[in-house]
Amino acid sequence: MSIFDIEHNVENHFVKNNPKYLKMVLGTDDVMPLWIADMDFKVAPPITEALNDIVERGVYAYEDISEQVKEAIANWNLKRHGLELNPNNFIQVNGVLTAIAVILRALTEEGDGIMIQTPVYHQFYTAIKTANRTVVENPLKIENGHYAFDFENMEEQLKTGNTKVILLCNPHNPVGRVWNREELQKLVDLANIYNVIIVSDEVHSEIVFSNSKFHSILSFEKTQNHIAVLGSPAKTFGMQSIANGYIYTENKAQFETINSLVTSMYLHQGGALSAYAILAAYTHGHDWVDALVVYLEKTVDWIEIFLKTELPQVRMIRPEGTYQIWLDFSALNISERELKDLVFNKAKVGLALGSTFGTDYQLFMRMNIASPLSKIQRAFQQLKAAMDS
Repeated sequence: MSIFDIEHNVENHFVKNNPKYLKMVLGTDDVMPLWIADMDFKVAPPITEALNDIVERGVYAYEDISEQVKEAIANWNLKRHGLELNPNNFIQVNGVLTAIAVILRALTEEGDGIMIQTPVYHQFYTAIKTANRTVVENPLKIENGHYAFDFENMEEQLKTGNTKVILLCNPHNPVGRVWNREELQKLVDLANIYNVIIVSDEVHSEIVFSNSKFHSILSFEKTQNHIAVLGSPAKTFGMQSIANGYIYTENKAQFETINSLVTSMYLHQGGALSAYAILAAYTHGHDWVDALVVYLEKTVDWIEIFLKTELPQVRMIRPEGTYQIWLDFSALNISERELKDLVFNKAKVGLALGSTFGTDYQLFMRMNIASPLSKIQRAFQQLKAAMDS
C-alpha cells in the first residue's frame, strides 16, 4: 500500500470540512468535501520531523533563517527545473495571493487592466478587483482536444493599451494545462511588443505529469520585465496553513518597488515554524514529491477510464498537471441549479462551482483529487448512482 492510500480521520478545523463554509458555498454540509485545492495526504516525513524539533525546543525567540530558506528554494529550482536563480532576488511574503496583491499595487495604477485566461482560479478576480484594477478576460479556447491560449483575442485586447499585466497561471488552475515552450514564447513576445508585464503564478509547478514539462517564465530570454511568483511549497507539500510565499524578479527597479511596499507593511516577517518547514521540504522532499506525482497520475488514469466507460455524459479534458480536474457536465442539458442539486444533494459530493472560475462555466465543476484513490472512487461511484437514479 502506498503512503498516499491511507485515509486519515483526524480532529481538525479545516475549512474544507467546516459545516459553516460548506453550507455557505455549497448549500449543504452533507457532502464529501473535494472542493478546496489542498491535500488529504500527510506531509513528507522530513517536514514533520523539522516541526517536531522546533516545537520540542520550547523556546520561540526572534529567529531568522530566511537566507538559508532562499538558498534552498534556489537549489530546488536548479535541480528540478534547471533554473539558476539568485537567492538575493527573492522577496518573502505570507502567501501567493499576497504576492499577487502586492505586485498589482506596486507596479500598476488603479483602473489599469489585468488580463487573465478564463476559466481561472477565482481568487485572481478578487485580487484584481480589491486592488481597484480592471479584469480583462482572455478566455481559453479548446483546440486539438485541449485548452489553448486565444492569441488573436489576446492581441486585440493588448492593442488597446489598457492592459498592464498578464496574470498567468502555469500550470493552469482549473484546466490543468502545463503551457509548452512554444506557447509561452508567443506570450512573452506579445507582452514585450505591447510593454505588458507577465506575472506568473507557478505554485503548481511541481505537479506535472509524465507527458508534459514545466517551463518557468524565468527560463525565457528577454523576460527581464517579467516576474515569477514562484509561489511556495504550500500546494506541492500540503502546507497551505503554514507555508510562506515568494516573489522572484531580476529587474532591479521592480525588486526595489515591490520590496519597499512589502517591508513597509511588514509582510516579509515569516514565522520560524514556516521557515523550518519550508527548508525541510525543499532540502529533503524530492523523493516524496516524485512519488506524489506518480500517485496522482494513476488517479487521473482511473478517472479517465471510469468516465469513458461509466459516465460518458461527463467530460474531462485530461490534465497535464496540478491535482485539480475540470469536469464538464454540459451534455446533461440541465441548469446550474439542477446540477448543484444532482452533485451536492443527490450524489453528496462537494465540488467547486464552475461559475466561480468564470461566468460562462455554470455547467462545469472542479474536483480536487489529492486524496486516497479509494475516496476519489467513492465520489465517482456516488455521482454515477445519482445520475442513474
